[in-house]
Amino acid sequence: MSRKEFDASRMRRMKRVAARYGLTILTSEKIKVLGQPGGHALRDDESFKVVYGDAPKPFSASLDDIEAYLERLEAGEE
Repeated sequence: MSRKEFDASRMRRMKRVAARYGLTILTSEKIKVLGQPGGHALRDDESFKVVYGDAPKPFSASLDDIEAYLERLEAGEE
């Protein structure tokens, strides 16, 4: 397994991509404390509104979901 496949490396790379589009990746720490994997959401920096990962419940997006959304955004599909 290469370093680029570790979650911390993926998260740093995704945060850089998100920042280019004025977005911030939010992580639910409360869920992690309960022993469940933490969920994620994308927030617009100007309006502070969650643009992805809040349906059907807050912080419902996985790391893979966020990565796929950012890839679509870079491809001009979103």
